[in-house]
Amino acid sequence: MFRGTLRNKFLFAFAAMSSLLTTSTLLIVRQRVELRAREEIQAGLRNSTLAFSRMQAQREATLERSAALLAALPPLKAVMTSQHKATIQDASRTFWQLAGSQLFVLADANGAVMALHTASPGFTEHQAQTAITRMLAARQSRDWWYGGGHLFEVFLQPLYFGPVEDNSRMGMLAVGYEIDARVAADVASIASSQVAFQFDSQIVVTTVSDRQKAELAARAHLIGQPHNHPTPVDLAGETYLATTVPLTSGKSPQVALTVLKSYDEATAFLHNLNQWVVGLGIAAVVAGCLLVYFFSTTFTRPLEQLVAGVKALEAGDFAYPLEAKGTDEVSTLTAAFQRMRVSLQEAQTRLIESERLATIGQMASTISHDLRHPLTAILAYAEFLSESRLTNAQRKDFFDEIRIAVNRMTDEINSLLGFSRHRETIRPRYASVPEVVDRAIQNVTVLPEFHQISVRSYVPVDCHGWFDPAKLERVLLNLLHNACEAVSSPAGTVTVSAQTVGETIEIRVRDNGPGIPEAIRESLFKPFVSHGKETGTGLGLTVVQKILQDHGGGIEVEKTGPDGTTFRLWFPSSTRPT
Repeated sequence: MFRGTLRNKFLFAFAAMSSLLTTSTLLIVRQRVELRAREEIQAGLRNSTLAFSRMQAQREATLERSAALLAALPPLKAVMTSQHKATIQDASRTFWQLAGSQLFVLADANGAVMALHTASPGFTEHQAQTAITRMLAARQSRDWWYGGGHLFEVFLQPLYFGPVEDNSRMGMLAVGYEIDARVAADVASIASSQVAFQFDSQIVVTTVSDRQKAELAARAHLIGQPHNHPTPVDLAGETYLATTVPLTSGKSPQVALTVLKSYDEATAFLHNLNQWVVGLGIAAVVAGCLLVYFFSTTFTRPLEQLVAGVKALEAGDFAYPLEAKGTDEVSTLTAAFQRMRVSLQEAQTRLIESERLATIGQMASTISHDLRHPLTAILAYAEFLSESRLTNAQRKDFFDEIRIAVNRMTDEINSLLGFSRHRETIRPRYASVPEVVDRAIQNVTVLPEFHQISVRSYVPVDCHGWFDPAKLERVLLNLLHNACEAVSSPAGTVTVSAQTVGETIEIRVRDNGPGIPEAIRESLFKPFVSHGKETGTGLGLTVVQKILQDHGGGIEVEKTGPDGTTFRLWFPSSTRPT
């Protein structure tokens, strides 16, 4: 959950909403534009392949007629009558130049090559013989020849003695036109795309850049197969959509034309559109945030003042100035809060007065009850001392009882005085904890009612720190007195242990009594809380807690139960209190 002021929540909500709407719009626009661009590219590829197919059909018809006209020339037939290979090779050069083709082949009636002329080095007579034999076997007049890295579209025409109707064949004429870079460039210009001619999944010629040729050759076996839909191809970081047009009708070898349309070029405007959309989105978010900040400041300023008034009331300031202007909901709430604050202050004053009177009455009742027993003892022993027949030992015993009663009254009055002070003055000095613990134990064990109780201490001799020894002794006296009253004689055991943990002194007072009753565990450190005691004001633990808090420490019940109770108290040791 976002935490912050109401203004910041408005700003965050608006920025998040605007960003979400802008991002969603951008994604939807991008998706629709990409879909539209892909559809346009696919349509362009279909149109390109259709235009090439028509152009290729016209070109093949023209070239085939040219080959037929060349085969009907009488001088060419006269050259073939010599049946001498060298003579035919030399004499046919003129006819090759007349044909204007890149490949010119003459063969006898059986298909043996008699002359070979080519403008493309690397195409051998053996390759020509293999190709013409394949055409004769398949009874084809048109085929694709490949050799020496060159691809030719070849037209085969028979040479006849006399009229064609006599079917007196004297030889064969093959005229081939190479698919070279010039042809590929022309086709690319017509298709408005990049093209690649393939022979059995091998790239022969292409118009893509040199750095893209290697990747295109590696993917030739994938893109060379006809597909119902364009195939995406990544070449040197540029994405193309490719479609393939077969130039042979399901026969071997396979020759195909692949048309590649750059998808990145077609969608280049999309990136510019994205930048504009993002820029406008950011501008809209910023402008919206400024407007929201202006209006939210106007709306939330009264709320901020009201919150400041609530915090001031929490700190006890009932006079924090508040202005309730206008008739809107915030002004109405501010006026209601002012009335509530006045009523609360009056109720608090009455409550404090009532609690003060109740406290005075409770303290008076406690003091009258707790001091009645010592006063009664003092009066009785004073009357005994007035007797003249008493021995010195009897007089001493009566005097000790009076002194014990007076000390008990003094302790109870000191407890009341300590409780009444908001902060009792402490005088810290560097002192020894073992010495304070030993004095407290001695003062408790000297009391006759605690003679049979075992009180032990386990405090290291090097446990020292800054504290008020007299106040700490008083703390230990109260805790030891309560512990000795809680255990049963003579099996009662009380232990005091201390240790230094870092810069803190920890003291634990343990007993094997029955534990703290459930009824007073939650209110143990509150004033006037006591249980099962014949004497006491119920302020002992309250005074203990206050003294430790004045030292910067505290006290807690670490453990209590049928097997005993452990109090843990702590205060700083290494930092001198100020």
